[in-house]
Amino acid sequence: MYEETSFSWSGKDGARIRVGVEPSFTHPNVCRFIVDPEVYSGGALHIAAKDTRGYSPLAKTIFELGGITEVLIAGESVTVTTEGHADWDTLAPKIAEMIRNQIDSGAPSVSPDHAKELPSSEAIREKVSTLIDTAINPAIAGHGGSVTLTDVRGNTIYLEFGGGCQGCASAHVTLKYGVERLIREKIPEVGEVLDATDHASGENPYYTS
Repeated sequence: MYEETSFSWSGKDGARIRVGVEPSFTHPNVCRFIVDPEVYSGGALHIAAKDTRGYSPLAKTIFELGGITEVLIAGESVTVTTEGHADWDTLAPKIAEMIRNQIDSGAPSVSPDHAKELPSSEAIREKVSTLIDTAINPAIAGHGGSVTLTDVRGNTIYLEFGGGCQGCASAHVTLKYGVERLIREKIPEVGEVLDATDHASGENPYYTS
């Protein structure tokens, strides 16, 4: 398995460009790249390979590698998802260099049009809340679970799992491949989807001290 590592270069202006690589141990097809300086300060952009909106030249370059299904650009991070188990030994250095080249070019990694065209946090909250109430919670109620939208910051949403999902060993799988997938399908303007659940609490916590 590809281990965490980092790359560092001297940019055209002499400043250091650092890219840390953090492969996911729960999802072998996901890898997070931590970038200094910050790659995007305008919020979060999630973009799928089939997306034709052209918001991100960086994402476009990464998709050209082939086999990439999703790119999430948020603050100091770039998260890349592949179709199946990825060969990060080969892919990660290439993606890190693409990120370096994008930053060194001085051009924005995400078009300013993205932030301009985002709906308000309140509008995103309303859409996500409605989707949770009408589709997500009815679907997972049979498993004794529930999902609550706890916060919206910009276009980043925070979800809390309750009932059978709280402390569940597979809660992260439910989030990534179930709830998050449906939210992205129905509300593509959502950026990051973060799990705000305290998995150490409850009657049967999965994470214990």
